[in-house]
Amino acid sequence: MRTGKRGAHPDRSGPGRPDGPVLGISAYYHDSAAALVTGGNPLAAAQEERFTRRRHDPGFPAHAVAFCLRQAGLRLDELAAVAFYEDPALKFRRVLATWLATAPHGLPVFRRAFPQWATWKRRALDDVRAQLRDLAPGRPLPPVAAHRHHASHAASAYFPSPYPSAAVLCVDGVGEWATTTLWHGRGTELVPLAELRFPHSLGMLYSAFTYFCGFKVDSGEYKLMGLAPYGTPRYAPLIRERLIDVKPDGSFRLDLRYFTFPYGQTMVGRAFEELFDGPRRTPEGPLTDREFDLAASVQQVTEEVMLRLARTVLERTGERRLCLAGGVALNCVANGRILADGVCDELWVQPAAGDAGGALGAALAESHRRGAPRTHVTRRTDAMAGALLGPGHPDREIEAFLTRGGYPAVRLTERTLVERVAAELAAGKVVGWFQGRMEFGPRALGNRSILADPRDRTTQSTLNLKTKFRESFRPFAPAVLAEDAKDWFDLPQESPYMLLTAQVAAARRRECDAAAKEATGLDLLHVPRSTIPAVTHVDGSARIQTVTAEHNARFHALLTAFRERTGCPVLVNTSFNVRGEPIVQDPEEAYACFMRTRIDLLVLGGFLLDKRDQPQWREEDDWRAAIPMD
Repeated sequence: MRTGKRGAHPDRSGPGRPDGPVLGISAYYHDSAAALVTGGNPLAAAQEERFTRRRHDPGFPAHAVAFCLRQAGLRLDELAAVAFYEDPALKFRRVLATWLATAPHGLPVFRRAFPQWATWKRRALDDVRAQLRDLAPGRPLPPVAAHRHHASHAASAYFPSPYPSAAVLCVDGVGEWATTTLWHGRGTELVPLAELRFPHSLGMLYSAFTYFCGFKVDSGEYKLMGLAPYGTPRYAPLIRERLIDVKPDGSFRLDLRYFTFPYGQTMVGRAFEELFDGPRRTPEGPLTDREFDLAASVQQVTEEVMLRLARTVLERTGERRLCLAGGVALNCVANGRILADGVCDELWVQPAAGDAGGALGAALAESHRRGAPRTHVTRRTDAMAGALLGPGHPDREIEAFLTRGGYPAVRLTERTLVERVAAELAAGKVVGWFQGRMEFGPRALGNRSILADPRDRTTQSTLNLKTKFRESFRPFAPAVLAEDAKDWFDLPQESPYMLLTAQVAAARRRECDAAAKEATGLDLLHVPRSTIPAVTHVDGSARIQTVTAEHNARFHALLTAFRERTGCPVLVNTSFNVRGEPIVQDPEEAYACFMRTRIDLLVLGGFLLDKRDQPQWREEDDWRAAIPMD
């Protein structure tokens, strides 16, 4: 690995007000977002996709910026600075160097992409300034500072964590040059230790298999992770032998003869196909044992690399606490493996670990550079406020929406509401649950959620095929009362952001019969493995969200009411959307999703809606045709 202080200090453009709030922006690749930080604490953050309804929207996050300013009651000229999540000039030099190094293979891509890079992309900060001027015409702009991509990831991982010091590991596809970085966080300092550089990238390796298995890059990696338990890692030795050379410290090199991502519009070519038994799976085509086994194999190798990298950064820093960010940190199975193997004592993962979180990281880095403290550490809690940093819609706004639409609803006290919803869930109903401020990051954490009873073995297929309209193998996560989590899962710490997997506790497991033990592939879906089969993966694990009253009082109250009624403190919690659509942001979107799907009841704030009472839902066009496949 390269060592030193590369990327430690951002570019600076003007003094700004040292004690003022900072706006962070990520844009122009995928998952653009904005975040506002004041006094070193996140105040507001949202992805642009939630406003434009374009999934993974890469454009300038004008709506998210406007929301952040509105939430804080600020004008743009009242900010100390605007922080951009990467260095466009340095990224341009990497892109240009890669094109030159791979010529003539990348010539078609070069011809299409170079005009953009030669003009606005390498001067993206100028575009940011122009977009900001359009939002606040006639007012002076705050200085705009560029932070390195991995410095933004590292800041998002460490600064909001509950730790006074920690080792920090960031792993993704690529930023400017870095693909993997090691850091040491102490107080308000974040010191870079080492990095691996493009094209040697664990994120790109995982995305290559995502692509080869017929899923979308920068979107379908979740599917590949969900597919892995159905296969056996029979290709793992071949991956280690031919694709990636991993050293004991976790550093690695890819054999680039098998990949086309450095110069093409695809991830892999013919040599990869020959190595793995034929051409790429056609998107939406049948899944075979090959795809199951490829997913299991690259997942196993990814976990091994992450474990070695985690050991290395912990040894180099002398820390026992670890913080993670970057797209690969969204691999909750690898995160759970790190924790279960005892590599560290405590693990904290940024809930918006991908590029959207770069906006928050850049704002935090700039805020702490200007002298902001980390006051939350003294309270022994993280600074993310449960990741509930997006827009909220009070009951008066919800009531106005219901009145305008003529949608029948009843308004209930909180106690009556949670008891009624708990009873309906226990009776097998599916509930759309829309509360408070929207989550920041890819996970629904109890404010924009679809909820169901995890004890029903048919829940997973019903939700996947008739509610979410997605592949049957996709797993669901359990939300569990934090105080009861250890009775239900082998989880050594809290997991508030649904970014850790662990085995279901032995007392909750079920022994499979002889016939079930012979099942393979997707037939494994029909084998109940625990008393909560809807959230138990075929390998006996679950992706867990622990819920506390401190972070989400109403969701905690609902889980408590469900436990009192059923003895089970667990609910299925999946995001409030359908396949290919961003999570719903406002009451109108929630109502439309409710009416288009097999959701039985909708809770909007303090209002309860029963689908049987609603007017007939009519749309001129087929709504599914307007939503691209994910």
